[in-house]
Amino acid sequence: MNIATYTISKPTITWIATLLILLGGYLSYIKLGRFEDPEFVIRQAIVLTQYPGASPEQVSEEITDKIEGAIQQMKEVDEITSVSRAGESLVNVEIKLPFSRHQKDLDQVWSKLRARVAAVERELPPGASKPVVKDDFGDVYALFYALTGEGYSPRELYDYADQLKREILLVPGVAGVALMAERREAIYIEIANARAASLGIPLEKIYAALKSHNIVSPAGDVLAGDMRLYINPLTSVDSVGTLRELIVAGDSENGLVRLKDVADVSREYIDPPSAIMRFNGEPAIGLGVSNIDGGNVVELGDRVKVKLESMMSQRPVGMTLNPISLQSDSVRQAVSGFVENLIAAVAIVVIVLLIFLGLRSGLIIGMVLVLTVAATLIVMYMEGIAMQRISLGALIIALGMLVDNAIVVTDGILVRMQSGTRAQDAAGEVVQETIWPLFGGTAVGILAFSAIGLSPTDMGEYAGSLFWVICYSMAFSWIFAVTLTPFFCVYFLKVTANKNTKESRGLHFYKRILLSALRYRLISALSLTGLLIAGILGFGFVPPGFMPDSARPQFVIDVYLPQGTDISRTSIVLKDIEKQVKAQQAVTQITSIAGQGALRFMLTYSPEDPNPSYGQLLVDVDRYEDIPKLVTTLQNELTRNFPEAEIKVWKFVLGRGGGKKIEAAFRGPDPEVLRKLADQAKSLMSQDPEAIAVQDDWRQQVPVIVPRYFEDAVQRAGLLPADISSALERTFKGQAIGIFRENDKLIPIIARAPGQERQGLEDLRNTQVYSPAAGRYVPVDQFLLGVDTVWKNSILRRENRFPVIKAQCDPPAG
Repeated sequence: MNIATYTISKPTITWIATLLILLGGYLSYIKLGRFEDPEFVIRQAIVLTQYPGASPEQVSEEITDKIEGAIQQMKEVDEITSVSRAGESLVNVEIKLPFSRHQKDLDQVWSKLRARVAAVERELPPGASKPVVKDDFGDVYALFYALTGEGYSPRELYDYADQLKREILLVPGVAGVALMAERREAIYIEIANARAASLGIPLEKIYAALKSHNIVSPAGDVLAGDMRLYINPLTSVDSVGTLRELIVAGDSENGLVRLKDVADVSREYIDPPSAIMRFNGEPAIGLGVSNIDGGNVVELGDRVKVKLESMMSQRPVGMTLNPISLQSDSVRQAVSGFVENLIAAVAIVVIVLLIFLGLRSGLIIGMVLVLTVAATLIVMYMEGIAMQRISLGALIIALGMLVDNAIVVTDGILVRMQSGTRAQDAAGEVVQETIWPLFGGTAVGILAFSAIGLSPTDMGEYAGSLFWVICYSMAFSWIFAVTLTPFFCVYFLKVTANKNTKESRGLHFYKRILLSALRYRLISALSLTGLLIAGILGFGFVPPGFMPDSARPQFVIDVYLPQGTDISRTSIVLKDIEKQVKAQQAVTQITSIAGQGALRFMLTYSPEDPNPSYGQLLVDVDRYEDIPKLVTTLQNELTRNFPEAEIKVWKFVLGRGGGKKIEAAFRGPDPEVLRKLADQAKSLMSQDPEAIAVQDDWRQQVPVIVPRYFEDAVQRAGLLPADISSALERTFKGQAIGIFRENDKLIPIIARAPGQERQGLEDLRNTQVYSPAAGRYVPVDQFLLGVDTVWKNSILRRENRFPVIKAQCDPPAG
C-alpha cells in the first residue's frame, strides 16, 4: 500500500487533516508578525565618550585607541571602526555572525562589551566622561511623524511632543518613543567684563553660590509620636525672577550683592541647536514610535492611531501631527496585495484548467494550492518568519510552481480513468510512478534558491526567508500532490471511460511538433544552441543588481556643505533647496533636517552621523514611477545651482543598502599622506562627468584658532593654561554651572559673556580671567604671544585601530 492508497483508505482522517490545515493556516495568517522589511539582527553597538576641549588627534590617541584596544581582545568582535572629533570619541563595534544569530546571544555579547569598557575607564585621562555603550543602534521607528504648529513657539511644540511621548509609551506593543530636533532651553547668566572687573571676586564663587541654591540635599527626619516624618524643605528658587534675586556675594558689612546687580539673567533656547527640522517649510519636531521585537506593526499602527484620535481634544488648535513614514499602512497594502494575488492565482489556475482539464480538475488543483499556502503559513508562524516584503514575494513567486505537482498527478489519474481504470487504482499507479520524479523536480526547484537562504552574509540574512518560504511551500506541494490530490481526485472526479476517445486538435498539433523536432535532431539542437547563445548575450544588457528599487513613493536628497559650516547656514541652504524641489509637480511633501539624518524609520535606512554641515531632505511623491525622472532632474539642477555643496539625490532600494557605491580606501599611520592619496583619488573621480558627490569621509580640514601663551606670565599670575581655556569657553560657548528645576524638567544654567563680547577674534584678547596673584581680573591679551589660524582635521576615522580614509563618489541614481 503506497501513501496515496493509505490516504484514500482513511477518508475521515484525511478530511480532519484538511480542515485542520485550513484552520491553522487562517489562524497563522491572523497571528503572523507584519513588517515592511525582514527582521535581521543589527550587530553593531556604539561606545560614546566625551573629552571636552581635546582636538581630534588627542581624542584619537588618548580615548579612542584605549577603548579600541580593550574591545579588540573580544573574540566575538568582527570589526572596529571609530570616529574621533573635537571633544568626542565614537567607536563602532560589529560582532561576528556566529556569535549573534539571535538577539539573546547578542545581548550577552553587549554585556561582555560593557564589562570591557568599564575596565578601561580608569585608564582614560582626567576630563574624559564615562564611556556610554549604546546597543539600540538598530531600533526602527516604524511610525515617524512631524509635529508642526504655525504661530507656536519651539517650547510649546516641545511641551506637547513630550506629552504625546508619555501617552504613546502606554500603548501596548510600543517599545520606545523618540523625539528629534526639539529645541531645549537654558537659563543664561551673562556677566560683562567691566562688571566682573569691578566686582573683584572670582566668578567661580558666584557660580558656586548659584549651584548651591538648587541642590537637593537631605534634611533628615523627626519622630512625631508613633510616626517618623521626613523633612523636605521647599527650594527657594522656583522662577527666573527669584533666581535674579539670589544673593551671590557680599556680607552684612560691605553690602549684599544680588545676581541681578552683576548679571543679565534670561531664559533662551540653547544655541546652536543640535538639529533643525522643517515639514513643508514649517518648523517641526520629529516623533518616532518603535515596535517591540516580533510585534505586528499593522496592529501597532492601529493602536497608536486610536490613541492619537482619543487625544485630539487635548491637542492645541493649529498643531498638526503629519505622517512622514507609516510602515503600518505600507505593510497593510502589501499583505492585501498578497491576498489579492493569491485569489487571482487560484482563479487563473481554475480557469486555465477548466479549459484544458475540466471544471472538477481545476477546482481540485485550486484547493490543493490553497492548502499548500495554508500549510506554509503554519510553518512560517512556527519558525517566526513574519509577513514582510521578502516572504510575501517568495509566496507570490512560488504560486506559479506550487500547482505543477498537483497537475501532473491529476492529469495522470484523469487519463487512466478515461481509459477505464478504476479511480482508486489509477491514483495508486500514478503516485507510484511519479512520486520520486516529482520529488526530484521539487528538490531542484528548491535548491535553485539555496544560494540565497544559506549565504553566510548580511544579504543572506536579509533575503533568507525567500529560500525558506519557497522550500516549505514547494515541499508541501509535493506532499499534498501525492496525498491529498489523489484523495480529492478519487472522491470528486467523475469520468466516463471511453477507450476510443479521439485526440483533440491541440494534442494532435503538439505531437506533430514533437515528432518533427525528434526527426530533425540536428536542426533542433542548433536552434536550441542559438537560443542559449542569444540569451547569454542578451543577459549582458540587463542592468546589474541583486535587489530591485523600492516602490516606496519617497526619495532622499543628501546635502554636504564644507566641513565646519554652522548649522544655521546649513538650514538656510536646505530651505533654498526645498523651494526648488517643491516646484516639481510630482512632489507632495518635503521633510528637511539640518545637522543629522532622520530617525531610522525603516530597517534598511542608515542615518547619517550628527554633523552641523550636513542636511537631508525626505521628498514624497504621488507615484513612485515619477522618482527616476525626478532624481535625474534634481541631481543636475541642484548640483548646478548650489556649487558650494556636495549633493546626492537617491532613491531607496530593497535590501541592506546605504553608504557610497564607489570607494577607494587608504590605510596607514600618517594622516597627511592619507589625505594626499585621497585627494589624488578624488581628482580621478572628478574627471568622470557622471560621478556625483565626490568627497572623502574625513571631510575637509577646518581652520582652528590656536592661542600661544607666555608660560612665565601665566605662572606669575597664579594661573594654569586650563584656567584661561575655561575663561575662553565661558565667554564664547558658555559653561554649565548648575541646574534649574521646573516641575519634572531639569534646565541647565549656563554662564557666558554678553553677545557684544563674543562676536570675533578681538574678543578673545579682551576676555577677562581672574588672577589669584594680582587679586583681580586681567585680560587674556596680557598672556598672549600670538594667535595663529591653522588648518586641521575635524574628523579622524580608523578601522581596526589604523587610520583609514575613503575617497567616495556615486554614479547617477536615475
